[in-house]
This record gives sequence, C-alpha cells and structure tokens, in this order.
Amino acid sequence: MTRPPLTHIVHCTDSAAFVSPRNPDILSVRPMLKKFLLATALAAMAATPTLAQDAPEQAADATEQAVPSRPSSNYATIDYNLQEDRDNILFLDLSNGRRVAIRLMPDWAPNHVERIKTLARQGFYDGVIFHRVIEGFMAQTGDPTGTGQGGSELPDLEEEFNPMPHVRGSVSMARAQSEDSANSQFFIVFYPRFSLDKNYTNFGRVIEGMDAVDTIVRGEPPTNPTRIVQASIASDNKPAPSPAALAPQPEQPITAADLRASSSQD
Repeated sequence: MTRPPLTHIVHCTDSAAFVSPRNPDILSVRPMLKKFLLATALAAMAATPTLAQDAPEQAADATEQAVPSRPSSNYATIDYNLQEDRDNILFLDLSNGRRVAIRLMPDWAPNHVERIKTLARQGFYDGVIFHRVIEGFMAQTGDPTGTGQGGSELPDLEEEFNPMPHVRGSVSMARAQSEDSANSQFFIVFYPRFSLDKNYTNFGRVIEGMDAVDTIVRGEPPTNPTRIVQASIASDNKPAPSPAALAPQPEQPITAADLRASSSQD
C-alpha cells in the first residue's frame, strides 16, 4: 500500500505563534482555524487505516535486523590434516581413478553434515554421476536419477546459510527455488563464487584431491560422466574400491538375443 508523504501529517498545536499583538483580530479566527486543522488531521488518519497495523511488523523487522549475526570469525576453521577428526572427512572415490577428501564442517551446518554422512554410510552416493559440471563454476552430483530432479527419501532440510565464502574447493548443498529444499545433491566449486554466500549452505571444503575434481568431465549432462564409485566416511575405514571398479565401464556388446528380444517387443 502506498502511504502518504510525511507532509500530509498535520500537527495541531496550541501555540502563541497564531496570535499577533499588532493584529488582535487573529484571535477571532483562531478557534475556527483549530477546528479546521483538527478535521484535516482526522481525515488524513482515516485515509491510511493500515498504517498503524504495519507499525508493529516494521518494528519487529527492525528488532530482528538489530540482532547481530554470528561473525565468520566465530566459525570453526578447516583442519587439513587427514588424521584428525576422521569422523568428519568424506572420501569420494571417483571413476577417474582418484580419491577426493572433503572436510565436513558440522560447526557451519550440522544438519547438512549429518545428512551427507548418513547417505554416504547407506551407500546412497555409490555409482551416482556428476550430472551438471560447468567449466569455471562447479561440479554437481548426488542425484541417483542423474537428471538433477532426484533425491533421497529423507525429508528436505531447512537452510543453514552461513557467512563462510564459496571459494575453490568449497562443498555446498544444491537446492531448488525454496531455501529449505536441499536433500541429497551437492556441488564442489572450481573457482570462487561469492554470490552463492548466504544463499546456499556451505558445509565443507576439499582438503585433498582438488586436482581430481578438476578432471571431472564437463557437461549438463556430460556425454561420458564422471561418477562416484564409492563415498565413505574416513573413520569407518572402508577399503578403497579395487582398480577394476574404478576403471571406466565398457559398453556391453549387443547380442543376437538382445535383437530378438527387441523385435518381439515391437
């Protein structure tokens, strides 16, 4: 609603400024003038009935804005030591034959970190491709359908936006338009993209194997996508996949039986 400018607000004041000793006749019109000013003020108030209703909401907003947010200096720093706090290190063994280590940061986004650990331990990410990989931006994965539209059966997460910057190696949760729609998909940032800060939940950082991330095949989707062969938590001491599992899967040749089966369906 468009509110009237402040010049429309009339203040009625019993001031001696209305009286001039050189012109006593002004006193005779003073009561009429006061009535006129009062009527004008009442009319202005009647023309803006929602102004008083908006005031508490505005005051609440001002109060919320006045509450200082947690400064970035109060967030935990990244530990690059692979032997420390291994329960918060995510290993991604990729189909390019490389391993990526990601430091999960529960101090930044506890619920998102817990979700990633839960899904990794369930084997949810094993075999999932990087379905959206944009040069100079990021590599996105975590959708078992490979379309960018899928997720886990777990409920979506409420956002945990934080001031930690999206720099090279940052790992952040993908979401739909709703801020509270993150589920299983995440992305790894190739180069700094600060426009993502406080818009996507930053929950970790690559601490080893960023050069392996750089080799993830580009495309939306890629024609021959890089996949996660195995995702695991370091403290679980899960053996790395065998070289055979990491090798690119050859296309299966079409056999005569396949052709007969296809013909019968037609």
